[in-house]
Amino acid sequence: MTVKETGVSYYGLNYVEHARADFQEMLDHHCTAVVLALSEFDLDFWFPNIKAIAQAAKELGLTVYLDTWGIGKWFGGEPPSLFLTNNPGNRQVSALTGEPLAACCFNTHAFREYFFEICEKLAREVDADGFFWDEPHYALPKSYASITGGAGDDWSCRCAYCQRMFEAQYGYAMPRQLTPEVKRFRHERALDILETASRRIRAIRPASKIICCVHATLGTYYVTENRGYDNWDRVAGSAACDVFSTTILSYQLPRSFFRSVTQRTLDAARKHGKGNQRWVMGYYQEPENLAEIGDVIRLYAEMGVESIFAWTYRGGHGTVLAAPRALEVWDTIGNAYGEVLGK
Repeated sequence: MTVKETGVSYYGLNYVEHARADFQEMLDHHCTAVVLALSEFDLDFWFPNIKAIAQAAKELGLTVYLDTWGIGKWFGGEPPSLFLTNNPGNRQVSALTGEPLAACCFNTHAFREYFFEICEKLAREVDADGFFWDEPHYALPKSYASITGGAGDDWSCRCAYCQRMFEAQYGYAMPRQLTPEVKRFRHERALDILETASRRIRAIRPASKIICCVHATLGTYYVTENRGYDNWDRVAGSAACDVFSTTILSYQLPRSFFRSVTQRTLDAARKHGKGNQRWVMGYYQEPENLAEIGDVIRLYAEMGVESIFAWTYRGGHGTVLAAPRALEVWDTIGNAYGEVLGK
């Protein structure tokens, strides 16, 4: 088996003595790495302890990644965004209805500088091994499913700023339809902010390993959600990451889908000489037979996945998104990790 790294995400960024005990539990569950999920509130309020907690994880032997969790609601995650609260005029806008959406427009100068300052501060002051780009995406205005538009024909962002940028680049007004030029523009802008952030991080901390985790959708002609990162080949080939990663899948999906997404992930990463990573659902939903969780982890390992992570620590125990048998899920993940690591 080729597994080099096993890990879990972690929210407990308040007190280092408690985090240290949790990190030891992760080690006991055969984790070699941890993703610290950093919300905007954490970064604003708990920053001194974030530094201490990252250091404690490293002292115990864990590899540490910093997750810009839910920042601007451009990245995936449940936490609210201070940026959106303080900058309501910087929202993404629905193309068809003109409705402001609950996500920042990451093309605006205000958000870009806000995000870059966060990345540079973390790179300077937190002794971590890398960064984790957690499901970056354009907001998806939900509507009825369409065979050609996936989750609906509406899309974002068509705010005034994006319209000006598009017209400056192409010489005509930004259409309300997803034309090839609009798709190209969205892909370019979606990668530009990550590439710029990655470049700024490496200028401060050159050894940083940067992981980009995109939604594990079909991304085909018939069903695509047009989140801006649907072209896996383009994402994996960009300077935005050293490791190409794809997100969790529901246990209700057929194992053939798990295998297909994993193979596509491996193919995209290997084509561009990048590391690869796959995620396991360790919260909210669980299979009726918990042994299936181990089956999925072993499948990833057998197929050649190098890094396997689970969201989240202790199966989300104590949160509204906890798996029904959260602690048993956590133990199952730990046992499977030990198996694929040969322990």
